[in-house]
Amino acid sequence: MNSQKIDLRGEQQKTLETPRYKYSFMARFFFFSLNLVTGKNNDLPKVKLLEMLASIPYRAWEIRHYLKQTRKYRNIGKVNESADIINWSREAQDNEFMHLLVIHEKMREDNIRDKWYLSPCVAFPMVLFYLLLSRIFAFCSQKRAFLFNAEFENHAELVYARLVADNRQWEDQKVTNPLVKMYADVEVWADVFRRISLDERDHMNNSFGFCGKPELVVKYDGMPEPSNNSRSIKNHIAKNI
Repeated sequence: MNSQKIDLRGEQQKTLETPRYKYSFMARFFFFSLNLVTGKNNDLPKVKLLEMLASIPYRAWEIRHYLKQTRKYRNIGKVNESADIINWSREAQDNEFMHLLVIHEKMREDNIRDKWYLSPCVAFPMVLFYLLLSRIFAFCSQKRAFLFNAEFENHAELVYARLVADNRQWEDQKVTNPLVKMYADVEVWADVFRRISLDERDHMNNSFGFCGKPELVVKYDGMPEPSNNSRSIKNHIAKNI
């Protein structure tokens, strides 16, 4: 990832100072339930659980829109819309999984053990519940699914920003792990987690864009272009009409 052109410290401060999006009742209840399980304090096991959940909606959307493409293959507009979502979903879930690996490496480096809620007998029911919830959202209202995901990612962005603020020692801890360097070529661990926080903002921005609320996108210098991965398909069709 290219983090050199982005003021990671400045964007972290912006995250801490920006009022949160006004969450829906369901989102507030979801975050309240997570805090009941993990506690209010932000730490590495807590964000590890967040990352175990974070990629689930993207997989649900990928499945839904593959099915939609098959049904709507005669309508190239619908095919292109689904291609946008499928391609972004693949990219986003890979990114979330990389976050999980990075967190695991940091916990291993610091000899931090998983907390009780990360044991399979506890984590699996939570993952299963979120999987069912994501599929219900995806098949009943894709727009609402995107909006709920934007709320989730907005929450995660702040959790990571606060996590860095609470761990000042990371400012001096050098990154030597090759897997982590592959994710973000930065010097210290504080910037690794600042980059993860900004990734969550990117996911939120795309979720707002796909649910028809581009005015809620939080822009910053160096941000990636909004997902529009089916542009090549559209250009190919236009050339061959």
